[in-house]
Amino acid sequence: MTSTKLYTAIYVVLFVLATGQVLIEQFEGFTYWTAFAIIMVVSAAKAVVVAAYYQHLRSEPRSVTYIMVGGLVAALALTVAASYSIL
Repeated sequence: MTSTKLYTAIYVVLFVLATGQVLIEQFEGFTYWTAFAIIMVVSAAKAVVVAAYYQHLRSEPRSVTYIMVGGLVAALALTVAASYSIL
């Protein structure tokens, strides 16, 4: 079983990243698109940490990770296709 120290450290990392996102949103020095890009990168990092540790993909065989990535790519492709149909 994984230690409580590891999950506490992951929680602290996620909390710091979320706080950083809020500070980036409130900071007036960034343009809209720069802040958007930074927030998207930080959000992707948080998603990777959550998937790796809380969904236990880090300890699963690589085939399970590939299936999860394939599902993510398919969901993103459908989202992009739907956004083009709205325009």
